Amino acid sequence: MKRQLYLTGVLALCAWTLVPIYFLALGALGGRDLVNTFPKPFWPGSASFTTIRDFLAIDGVAAATLVSVETACLTMLFALLLGLPAGYALARFSFPGSGLFRLLILLTRAFPVAILALPLTVGFIRLGLYDTPLGVSLLHTALALPFAVLVSSSLFQAVPRELEEAAWVFGCSKFEAARRVVLPLALPGIAAIAIFAFVISWNEVFAGAVLTVRHRTLTAYLLTVLSESPLHVQFAGGFVLILPTIAFIYAVRKHLFAMWGISNR
Repeated sequence: MKRQLYLTGVLALCAWTLVPIYFLALGALGGRDLVNTFPKPFWPGSASFTTIRDFLAIDGVAAATLVSVETACLTMLFALLLGLPAGYALARFSFPGSGLFRLLILLTRAFPVAILALPLTVGFIRLGLYDTPLGVSLLHTALALPFAVLVSSSLFQAVPRELEEAAWVFGCSKFEAARRVVLPLALPGIAAIAIFAFVISWNEVFAGAVLTVRHRTLTAYLLTVLSESPLHVQFAGGFVLILPTIAFIYAVRKHLFAMWGISNR
């Protein structure tokens, strides 16, 4: 009975994730005729990449894609550079107010980005960060940082402190012990943090639309371009939008599998 419930849950989760991707691909590869057909065939009889090629040929899509990639990579880098030291400090040091600090980290997600849009825009203009990938990545980092800090704190708590102390005995400094002992053991979880930061930046729309004008991210650009496009082109845009995320997760999959103790050769 437990095994059946487990398999049912796995199948439901796979369907929840894969069915929307399947219909996006179906609409993107099938063209205008298949989008308006119901019921949908399992596989389009005349599948082609014409719609996707037409979408990629839209003026501005390539430039917006590069901006999104740059923004997502900067967000991932900043989330790791800021989140890992903060998580290590929470895991290894006891200080007054540590519980309150964790709560304050979570409360940063309680403020909707829409409320902060006007002051952020004014501040970024004054700092020269408006309409730049760096400016958008800083806001995306603020969205990803609570997850990075709290998850990395849990990861470092799971690494026995005795391993670091043994490294100190053999001549490593505290920094070297953390870099050579703790980080390799926490690498699967760090990969999960990197994926989350990349995905939240890649998929975020509001900040990219408000904080950019000429150098829009791909999601913000598609929000304006695809609103008046045919339905099959919208499907192609959505399908292209999820491909980098899938490719990135596939590239780091071995670290994710290792986090759950699953071997991957």
